[in-house]
Amino acid sequence: MPFTLATWNINSVRLRAPLVCKLLAEEGPDVLCLQECKSPVDKIPTEDFAALGYTHMIARGQKGYNGVAILSKLPIEEVGAHDFAELGHARHIAGRLENGTVIHNFYVPAGGDVADREVNDKFGQKLDYLTQMRDWARSDTPRKSILVGDLNIAPREDDVWSHKKLLKVVSHTPIEVAHLEEAREAGDWRDVTRADIPEGQLYSWWSYRARDWDAADKGRRLDHIWATGDIAASAHSSRILRAVRGWEQPSDHAPVFATFDL
Repeated sequence: MPFTLATWNINSVRLRAPLVCKLLAEEGPDVLCLQECKSPVDKIPTEDFAALGYTHMIARGQKGYNGVAILSKLPIEEVGAHDFAELGHARHIAGRLENGTVIHNFYVPAGGDVADREVNDKFGQKLDYLTQMRDWARSDTPRKSILVGDLNIAPREDDVWSHKKLLKVVSHTPIEVAHLEEAREAGDWRDVTRADIPEGQLYSWWSYRARDWDAADKGRRLDHIWATGDIAASAHSSRILRAVRGWEQPSDHAPVFATFDL
């Protein structure tokens, strides 16, 4: 059963519901995973999405912060929602499609502005979150699974506009990259996007602070699609819809797509 999946940090699903609808209508992914929904689940505008064929949703929400949701044309059953690092945040939801594929939707903590857990609790929380993601995968090895979301780390040198200038900037520091790599290896997760697009600068986020974000192009690849080794070879057609970052009142993230033949 081939299906196309997308992941997008929407930065308020209620404020940007028209953009979600535009993406669904124009691109038609079978499954759309959203992060930073900033909404209680009962306030998510599900009727708008159902009218476009997305009649299934699983979600975890909070008022004004965090929040993850999976919208789907295909039947999907919730199978878990972990509170990694015991933060009490809505940062993970997992669902199983009828073909047995499990989709994990993550919103990893951003980590604040200072890359030092001794002076910045948020950075410590981020590292602890990643450590628990690693330990979870080690204790219950995932199979036939896809992990997507805003992981808030750009791991490769060509995932940022300047490796040298961002080495001490949260999202690209060596300690974050090492923690993310441990979590990836623990689940035998494969980076689907980079398997399809192995070379060259590739970004999914551009700061709101840069009005000329497109021309300046100081981006980072913070949004990811991974698959377990048993199904990674079924993935193809990866792409990042950079143009979406230029829509009116956009999120600062662009959606990432991949198709799976399962």
